[in-house]
Amino acid sequence: MNFEEEISLLIKSRYPLVLVDTIDEGYVLGQLAGVAGDQRLAFYSWSLSEGLRVGQNQNAFYKSGDPAAMLRIANDLVKEQQPALFVFCDLDRFLADAAPARLFKDLLNKAKGTPTTVVLLGAEVKLPADLAPLAARISGGYPDEKQILAEVNRMVADFRLKSSALSVDMPPETLMRVVKTLKGLSLQQVRNAMNLCLLKDAAFDGRDVAELERFKKEAFDRDGILEYFGSEQPSGIAGYANLKRWVSDRKKTFFSDGPLPPPKGVLLLGVQGCGKSLAAKVTAGELGIPLYRLDLTRLYSKYIGETEENLRKALATVERLSPVCLWIDEIEKIFASSSGDIDGGVSKRVLGTMLTWMQERKDRSFIAATSNDINGLPPELLRKGRFDEIFFADLPDVSAREGIIKIHLLKRGLIPAEFDTGVLALNSEGFSGAEIEQAVISALYSASGAGEKISTQHVLTQLKQTSPLSVIKAEAVGFLRNWAKERNILPV
Repeated sequence: MNFEEEISLLIKSRYPLVLVDTIDEGYVLGQLAGVAGDQRLAFYSWSLSEGLRVGQNQNAFYKSGDPAAMLRIANDLVKEQQPALFVFCDLDRFLADAAPARLFKDLLNKAKGTPTTVVLLGAEVKLPADLAPLAARISGGYPDEKQILAEVNRMVADFRLKSSALSVDMPPETLMRVVKTLKGLSLQQVRNAMNLCLLKDAAFDGRDVAELERFKKEAFDRDGILEYFGSEQPSGIAGYANLKRWVSDRKKTFFSDGPLPPPKGVLLLGVQGCGKSLAAKVTAGELGIPLYRLDLTRLYSKYIGETEENLRKALATVERLSPVCLWIDEIEKIFASSSGDIDGGVSKRVLGTMLTWMQERKDRSFIAATSNDINGLPPELLRKGRFDEIFFADLPDVSAREGIIKIHLLKRGLIPAEFDTGVLALNSEGFSGAEIEQAVISALYSASGAGEKISTQHVLTQLKQTSPLSVIKAEAVGFLRNWAKERNILPV
């Protein structure tokens, strides 16, 4: 249901008051005027600077710029019993004053049960507590995919008329990604984002998707609770065959509108340093969607109620950013005290908000959550419906370890064929991926200090000098592995 259909339904349902949150006032006013015409309603619009006007008439009622004077006029107009749609821009800012508040209540009382509806328009409309139960709240000014596609095509065509040098390489599937990325932006924001892409290099191609993702993040996440990360391709992680296959099987359904629902997310449990965070990046890369990490340090606040508000804003931003992959690293830390006994119930409320959102969300957002502490996870988080699947990342086997060694050699400009990666894999039993990476880095330092070219022996020496976590914390790692084995948790 698009905005016009939604507001039309509310008007037909005889809601006396509708709050429309928007950042594109002009666009929404045009839509509301169209809805009023379709329903044969008289259309009145008001702003502090322009006063109260009828339809497209540029002349305002006499001295109607004053909120109280305008509301007196509106009350008189409602008495005429002609069905009407009144749209007031930013009027909520004046309802703290006694006179406008009283006159506004009188207007709503007269509109109750009649075809007349009052709409308050603003970036984030706030009402006095006694008026809130009378209102319905919706968001407006955000074009649907069909409108976005038409605007993108129009802008590209206009740019081509002005500059024949524009290069366009946009296959249909990439264009659909562009449209879905732009969804949630206002029409003016869509135009701004497209202008950035077209003017930057006189080209419109697949590289612009990342540019649009960054624009969208900057537009919505003003509080910095969501941090943008680059994704990785499946070749960037060794092993994880089951997870890669699982994501690949669901990739097409994520963007399709077919009978299959899009995947909701995965929970990655496992031993520390075994690539769970990297797997989240690979998942986003395979799905072809931007990756944002929920920053827990910014989420929690010492002020009462602010933590819950931060989470609400972050989740609302995720919905606006969709399609998106939300990476929640070490998710157990969000619910560190979910009993609520220590923190005055904050963790319990955060858990409730998070679980409800995970279960009920309808947008195309995918959650990739990681955890090292099984005991810190509340049981209600683990049931089906919150996540589509739970995977366990164990210590890599010999084949995966050899793949990890090759990846980290290549990352540092080395040629894996010049190393005996098989021997290194055999001598890294019990090592995590992070520990193998650190051994390669330490070997580079060791060879550089000795003025030598790095060789298999340098890496082998570092492996022998390292005690992996599986040895240092053998009991904890053993407990984790046994827990996953006993419960048949799907291996990555």
